Amino acid sequence: MSATDGDIGDLLRLRRDYADLVARLEANQVRFQRLARSIFRVQEDERRRLARDLHDGLGQNLTALRHQLMLADDEVGGEVAMRLAEAVALCDRTLAEMRGLSRLLRPQVLDDLGLLPALRWLARTLGGPAGLTVDVDADEVPAFDEDTRTLVFRLAQEALTNTVRHANARHAGFRLSVTGGHLRFDAWDDGCGFDPMAALEAAGTGTSTGLATMRERVALHGGTLRFVSRSGAGTQVRLDVPLPARPVTLDE
Repeated sequence: MSATDGDIGDLLRLRRDYADLVARLEANQVRFQRLARSIFRVQEDERRRLARDLHDGLGQNLTALRHQLMLADDEVGGEVAMRLAEAVALCDRTLAEMRGLSRLLRPQVLDDLGLLPALRWLARTLGGPAGLTVDVDADEVPAFDEDTRTLVFRLAQEALTNTVRHANARHAGFRLSVTGGHLRFDAWDDGCGFDPMAALEAAGTGTSTGLATMRERVALHGGTLRFVSRSGAGTQVRLDVPLPARPVTLDE
């Protein structure tokens, strides 16, 4: 065997080793994505459990306490009655806050009615108290799987929360469509805008994690997330994610 033949053999072995390494890296990446998505599912299950416990446990106890206070209020008068009335009002406020927290943890409407009703509920719940008009526009869309519903809802929740807290906007909206097996979702507002690069750099240093978490979660589903914004010109958050193939049943 000549030196040239030996060099060719070494090159072929190197190419095989490289291809094997790439294949293993790709397989590990797939396993990592599956594990990370499983972790997000566990988080959502825990949110669902906490929401149910708040509603069924603490909520029922507060309702019973309110009822007992109202019964006592019927039997007394004067300053005691005033104190009882204040206690009933405090129960009412606490119940309202608890129910709002329960729904934001995992809104029942997302599981029972689907993504679009959940987005409309989110627009009313977060936008209304802030005096923000929030439009929800959508083409005719299919029923989405649970992972996709959760992904879009959490993205919408994060984007609208940022709008309410930071944008000083008067008008915002969500836009949802499906084209060529891809779901496209936009969240926008007409607020003061921000510097996306600076925000992402801050996320990298741990100063802010919202945008980084959103991008990571989208990447686990094979999608892309873009932020389009500049000072005084509003903000758009643009999601593009492939939809999972619909499983074929035996009777098809």
